[in-house]
Amino acid sequence: MTATTAARPAASAPAPADLRRSALPLRRRVVDGVSKGLMVFALLVALVPLGLVIYKVIEAGAGVMSWDFLIEDIPNSARRAGGGMGPAVAGTLIITGAAAAMSIPLGVLGAIYLNEYGKQNALARLIRTMADVMTGVPSVVMGLFVYVSYVLLVKEQSGFAAALALGCLMLPIIIRSTEEMLRLVPDELRQASAALGARRWKTTVSVVLPAAISGIVSGIMLAIARAAGETAPVVLVAGTTFVSNWSLSGDNTTLAAQIFKNAGEFFPAAQGRAWGAALTLMVIVLVFTVAARLISSRFAIKER
Repeated sequence: MTATTAARPAASAPAPADLRRSALPLRRRVVDGVSKGLMVFALLVALVPLGLVIYKVIEAGAGVMSWDFLIEDIPNSARRAGGGMGPAVAGTLIITGAAAAMSIPLGVLGAIYLNEYGKQNALARLIRTMADVMTGVPSVVMGLFVYVSYVLLVKEQSGFAAALALGCLMLPIIIRSTEEMLRLVPDELRQASAALGARRWKTTVSVVLPAAISGIVSGIMLAIARAAGETAPVVLVAGTTFVSNWSLSGDNTTLAAQIFKNAGEFFPAAQGRAWGAALTLMVIVLVFTVAARLISSRFAIKER
């Protein structure tokens, strides 16, 4: 038997497949080229309105932008020239920051439960359904809900009420985006960690979260950008102020609310402040996005 096996000729190794583009059939090359062209065209079409918006905001807002514009109080008359958006800048930072502090821990922990523990049980399916429903709720409805359930109860419009409304809007976005990012982490990483004796929570904290941190941060920044740009709930529940208020109690305002109020005025001074507020809001979101990217890259797994 051994002699027969030794006398059998060795099987030749299969030739490697030729993956060069020129080796593909003509029909596949044509379909590939058409598809690539359509995707590039769609990308350019999508970039046109985005570029026009950015250009118009920078062109109109740069004329009023200065350090004084960022720190001075808002004029109490729309027709008055000068003044700044200091109270709106302070309100945007404090209200959006409070909303992020409330929604990010809840959203990330909720997503971890859904993907790592709940899986497909009844409670996890219920939470997913509720998160999907909340994602589609208009912001004005969320503002009305907070107005009825909180503002009328305490009889005071405040920055905390606005943060509560914005946090409710951010929460479903963070839950669903974080769960999708956790789902993309290969199970082999979890199995390897479990084979080394790590418990599930340890695997989640030290392996799963670092592997998905870039996508999680992207989802969180999308939620923060949406919250910073929301107008209806802030107008309903935050009240209004012309001086800076760095606390969550009492009337407050945000850049988005001031854009809404000033853009509707016929006076050039008010419209200029609206464009300046829009440029300021865009820069704030950009700065926080870049900072979040840098921080997340510090904790992300470099090589998989």
